[in-house]
Amino acid sequence: MNGAQMQAKVGDRIVIKGHHVGEHDRDCEVLEVRHENGEPPYLVRWGDTGQEDLFFPGPDASVVDYMQD
Repeated sequence: MNGAQMQAKVGDRIVIKGHHVGEHDRDCEVLEVRHENGEPPYLVRWGDTGQEDLFFPGPDASVVDYMQD
C-alpha cells in the first residue's frame, strides 16, 4: 500500500499472502467497516475457518474489490 491507509467496504475480500514457501494465502470477507472512510478495523469472516474476527490488516494484506471477484 506504499504507506497509504487501507480502505475497504462491505463485501470486499482481504487477501494475506503466505510468508513462507508452501504457506497458503489467507482471505477473509469484510462484513462490517467501523469507520466511514473505509479504514480498519474490519469485522471479517475468514474463508478457511468461517470464524468472525475484528481485523487490523498489516502491510502484507491487500483488498480485492467485491466487484472484481
